[in-house]
Amino acid sequence: MPIDPSLLLLASEPHDVSLGVTLTFTGILVALIVSLALEEKIHAKKSVIVMTFALGSLFLGTALGLLPFHRITWGGHEVDLPVFIPSVDWNVIAIILGASLFVDVVSKSGLFTWVAIKLTKVSRGDPVKLLWFYGLMTVVFSAVLNNVTAMIIVGSLTAVSLSKLGREDKLLGFLLIEGLLTNVGGLLTLISSVPNIIVGTAAGISFVDFFLAASPFVAVGTVLTILMGARLFDIKRLASDAERRRAKELVSSFDENDGIESRAFFWFGATMTGLFVIVIASASHLPVIKDLGMGYVALLFAGIMILRFKSVADRFYQAIDWDLLAFFAALFVTINVMERALVLDLIGEGLHAIIGLGDTSGTAALLVSSAVFSSVTDNIPLAAMLAKILGAMDPAPSSSLWWAVIFGANLGGNLTPIGSASTLVAVTIMHKHGLKMSFGAFVKYALPYAAAQIALATGYVLLFL
Repeated sequence: MPIDPSLLLLASEPHDVSLGVTLTFTGILVALIVSLALEEKIHAKKSVIVMTFALGSLFLGTALGLLPFHRITWGGHEVDLPVFIPSVDWNVIAIILGASLFVDVVSKSGLFTWVAIKLTKVSRGDPVKLLWFYGLMTVVFSAVLNNVTAMIIVGSLTAVSLSKLGREDKLLGFLLIEGLLTNVGGLLTLISSVPNIIVGTAAGISFVDFFLAASPFVAVGTVLTILMGARLFDIKRLASDAERRRAKELVSSFDENDGIESRAFFWFGATMTGLFVIVIASASHLPVIKDLGMGYVALLFAGIMILRFKSVADRFYQAIDWDLLAFFAALFVTINVMERALVLDLIGEGLHAIIGLGDTSGTAALLVSSAVFSSVTDNIPLAAMLAKILGAMDPAPSSSLWWAVIFGANLGGNLTPIGSASTLVAVTIMHKHGLKMSFGAFVKYALPYAAAQIALATGYVLLFL
């Protein structure tokens, strides 16, 4: 039986909040965003930063009488829960936990490495073909796995492949293009990136509808990015027969079976990956599953895969990104307090002003401003905050406003190295291989791509969504 909506701690029943209190909590929110932007400077994990602000906000919110302390009714019984528990979107937490655990176990089968090396051999060492194959692989891996995992797998293989082919001078271009493509691929499905999950869930967009709406842009954006990359970094095809023969010989030494310890587990992992995508895509239409949600599906497939390593399952639990999960839980709590302090209402008034510019100008301004803000701080808090504000305005799931936030939050990560975890990983791989890439240099290199992608996204959202 569902929880009585009138008794939820997240309920937005009328309450009096002075302007001074709202402005105080607005200052706290700004301080949180600045702290996340300066994460490396203050030497603190995201989870620690947000948890500190969450605990402080809870204390101050309670002291000022902003939070409702009463029990909720569930199944005809009163349930006593801490005030912060219902603040958390547990479906989002379950999706992230289950999907990351599933991917981690499947990767042990050698499936992703096998795919990557197979494509390398098909390219026969030609730099342009290699760029296209690695670019497309980055997009697909970002959509099916997540953009950080995709960047780690493809980036590492790129460094090894180009080194063996004697093309180390092209490594910078490859890694930059792959880093940018992770955020393009992150737009492909509802579960490809966290902003997609947050905003798509709030909007009520199904997995299939999300894919159908986003895939045309992802296809064109991928082609545009690769073509620009090949031109700007002077990546050309092999000119002579001798070069082609030499490259083919070098690539043939790659062995795609090196990472496969069990052929049976390899095929089991491949089958389960296909089923995972199919079930996630049809979750909203399957009996029983549609009530349990996508979070249950992610946990179910993770549970099935972990049975393969049931005696050493704790190894995979240790590898879970608990920092990310703690970050989300604390973030949801903080945003709930901000909502109680009417900070979101204040921001919503500004959002109304942007939307009030008209269907065309308002949507374009929302997309571009989302991209700019995402470039200087984490796009997850931004997506969560805007999803909450738009949800209060109650636009239809098909509204272009939702898509403006989704596209802006994802593509803004390509403007700076701190705007996305995957671009930060790309820069880390560059440094690992002795390639210099400062903050300013990244912006200089990435700006033409990001500007083209954001312009394309704006036109696409306005004309087709």
